[in-house]
Amino acid sequence: MPVRWPPRSAYLHIPFCHRRCFYCDFPVVPLGDRAAATAGAPGSASIAAYLELLLAEIAAAPAGPPLSTLYVGGGTPSLLSAEQLAALFRALRRRYGIAPGAELTLELDPASFDQQRLQAYLAAGVNRVSLGGQSFSDAVLAQLGRRHRRGDLLEAAGWLQQARRDGRLQSWSLDLIQGLPGQTLPAWQEQLEQAIALEPPHLSVYDLIVEPGTVFERREQRGQLHLPEPDLAADLMDLTARRLAAAGYGHYEISNYALPGHASRHNRVYWSGAGWWGFGMGATAAPWGERQARPRTREAYAAWLQQAPELVPAGSGMPFDERLIVGLRRREGVDLPRLAAAAALRPEALAALQQRWQPFLAQGLLLQEGPRWRLSDPEGLALSNAVLRELLAWWEEEGSGAADPPPSR
Repeated sequence: MPVRWPPRSAYLHIPFCHRRCFYCDFPVVPLGDRAAATAGAPGSASIAAYLELLLAEIAAAPAGPPLSTLYVGGGTPSLLSAEQLAALFRALRRRYGIAPGAELTLELDPASFDQQRLQAYLAAGVNRVSLGGQSFSDAVLAQLGRRHRRGDLLEAAGWLQQARRDGRLQSWSLDLIQGLPGQTLPAWQEQLEQAIALEPPHLSVYDLIVEPGTVFERREQRGQLHLPEPDLAADLMDLTARRLAAAGYGHYEISNYALPGHASRHNRVYWSGAGWWGFGMGATAAPWGERQARPRTREAYAAWLQQAPELVPAGSGMPFDERLIVGLRRREGVDLPRLAAAAALRPEALAALQQRWQPFLAQGLLLQEGPRWRLSDPEGLALSNAVLRELLAWWEEEGSGAADPPPSR
């Protein structure tokens, strides 16, 4: 069994939000539109109580090397005060240390901070920001259940641009959603132009997915959610890839684009199959490759912590199918024979997968370059779900018989 080292990356989940967006199925705790993290404000007691649990989990975690990437997500982490965020950073420094030059990312919602608050976050150690813009249209933002509006987004982006020009912020990313109800190519083209004009070093462009239990799912079941047809959805993705490439952005993962030197180091950890620590309600960790999900409610999370869960290396790491899926999300794809050998995959199982992929090779959606397989850009990345569905169907048929059992000791 290969040696697996403790990870050098960590994710912290801050579940609190003003409100739950209509597409969101993340583990969140809505506090109301007036919520803030200042003393005596609505929700501040809930946030303080949760942070005690989060700090306890960090303190009890296994030791490891200094962190080279840290991502604080949610929820809306900018409901935390800078002092609360700094306390989390101190806890991580005590437990692991933070390596020089580490990437420290904080998610920000445009309606939840001002320029002074941003400056305080940067002083606490944040050097990269992920801004949840989603759209520049007030009508679309209302349709999504978002609290901010276009003016908030433009103002927040201006503060981030200034902080980067001043050298206080190394990089920042803007999130957008494509494939929304009623979306057209001209409307999406305008969205992309507005995003490019803001000069974010990184852009994350996500396809809308209707998740179970969301407002959007209920609307879809009632016939009230009119999503783009598959051909239009593919055209939207193709437009995104081509326009952003023309603007100098590299398409380094299915949903992510970056100017040179600004790809997210933390996100690449997820897609490379490397491990990471995960802390907080609903957070997923994979310290030695195996995914370990925390409970999705505060009560269950608190009870889980009381059981003193032990995180130790176990099993054989990330399963072959999952490693293949995350690898194919990346521009560079995967070294298929190497992955198969590491998973002790039977030769006939690998041959069966390659046979099922032949139509995608013929269509130019998949490319084989020596041992490396990757999705073509933009066509293959735009239609990646078809390739990945075929992979999952193959894995379900092969099951545990795809790999040889580990040698007995």
